[in-house]
Amino acid sequence: MRILVTLLVLAVVGIGGWQLLPSQDDKNKTITVGTTDAVTSLDPAGAYDAGSWALFSNVFQTLLTFEPGGVEPVPDAAKSCVFEGGGLKTYQCRLRDDITFPSGRKMTAEDVKYSFERVKKINSDVGPASLFSTLGSVTADDATTVTFHLRTPDATFPLKVATGAGSIVDKEAYPARSLRTGDGVDGTGPYTLTAYTVNKKADLAPYKSYNGYLSGTGRPIELRYYADSEKLSGAWAAKQVDVATRTLPPGVLSELNPSDPKQRVTVSDSSETRNLYLNTRTNSPLNDVRVRRAMAWLVNREQLAVKVYKGTVDPLYSLIPTGITGHTTSFFDTYPTQSAKKARELLLQAGVSVPVRFTLGYGRNRGAGEEEAAELKHQLEASGLFKVDVRGYEWTDFQKRWAAGKMDAWAVGWVADYPDADTFGSPLVGTGSTMSTGYSSKAVDHLIQDSQQYPDRARAANDFRGIQADVASDVPLIPLWQRKEYVVSTEDVGGGQYLSDGTGVFRLWRLQWI
Repeated sequence: MRILVTLLVLAVVGIGGWQLLPSQDDKNKTITVGTTDAVTSLDPAGAYDAGSWALFSNVFQTLLTFEPGGVEPVPDAAKSCVFEGGGLKTYQCRLRDDITFPSGRKMTAEDVKYSFERVKKINSDVGPASLFSTLGSVTADDATTVTFHLRTPDATFPLKVATGAGSIVDKEAYPARSLRTGDGVDGTGPYTLTAYTVNKKADLAPYKSYNGYLSGTGRPIELRYYADSEKLSGAWAAKQVDVATRTLPPGVLSELNPSDPKQRVTVSDSSETRNLYLNTRTNSPLNDVRVRRAMAWLVNREQLAVKVYKGTVDPLYSLIPTGITGHTTSFFDTYPTQSAKKARELLLQAGVSVPVRFTLGYGRNRGAGEEEAAELKHQLEASGLFKVDVRGYEWTDFQKRWAAGKMDAWAVGWVADYPDADTFGSPLVGTGSTMSTGYSSKAVDHLIQDSQQYPDRARAANDFRGIQADVASDVPLIPLWQRKEYVVSTEDVGGGQYLSDGTGVFRLWRLQWI
């Protein structure tokens, strides 16, 4: 997949070519970036969310990384990585021999081994351990050679190595079986974290000892975290930030003027999706598949996209988004239009009391989550078949509640970990999934495992079609929409088009003064 990036405003009228080069005075001038994404943890073993991983991709290194718009990972902390033996079960990487941690200690294969093992040992309920479900063990063969031994063939393992879950930490600075506390970070990425205030800001300075894929580091960055989209919008309007991303309010995004010479607007296709996840456990009112199918007959995505998101998202009808190999429209094929009649018939077959009462949770101050929840409540209750209790939670509490199965339904956005349909498989609908819906299907698990056996990812398309058909039938989730990526910057900041592109990497180093 190639992420198609459309830069709506590229040039400022009247600027000569010599002015497009940053002056010496600008070299150490900080670029301020505003976002509503939150950081769950500064420890890579304790976070599996977009806000945390955006920071990780700047302060930590991974063995592999992604080029802008790339679909195949390239070496970063590694010199090279290859599957050995032809069975897709032994993956070996050779490290660069000149990478040093902030302490001055040289990175070795033991650090890589330690980093992967502690993610699995800690197994945080909001961490990325599930991403390494196929990983059996890791060995450090010598100072610069590390080998991953997989339990089952997994052609997607290199993609997972390139994610935030593969962040390499200093084994002398991070405990083996518990998360590191405090506000420090010891990584070898292009930036060092010089100051951090929870939910407020992160100050990043170029790491002078960086050695990896990048030819150099970027400008000093101050990441500012805002409690909600309206506060980010206010900061942008007041010129308190130089770049605003993820996310301005839908109303602001829909009215961006590409001809305004005072700003640069980048709109790109994105593989970020949002689903309504349903608790399938026996103690949930949504346990019966017929109840979940009835809900699927009532959700109106088009109305949600227009009414709540002002056309800044596209309705989504399947687990895998458009632009990713294997995408289908399985929910449209199964539930082609809204039908209260079909929904009522299903509930009668299930023998449940009508209206079916359940709780719908959302993350407070997370984009238009509150407005979205209200619209979903309206759509489901308009039929007279459901009664929805909407509840909002602080982000970290929200994550822990869905991980523990304490809600009946919850809406969550999913940012692709890597540009492959596999990132929408096991983490979302596999047994023991990150979204913790309680859903388990031997057929789906088999298709996920089978799809991982193809180095030529196009050959896995049939498996992904099967997964999506099963998900539309079993309804552990209901797809809602697919996001468009917006980045807005002042006229004197360039590189916004490279900031985020669906590969899971947040490239702050590409931002430059013009």
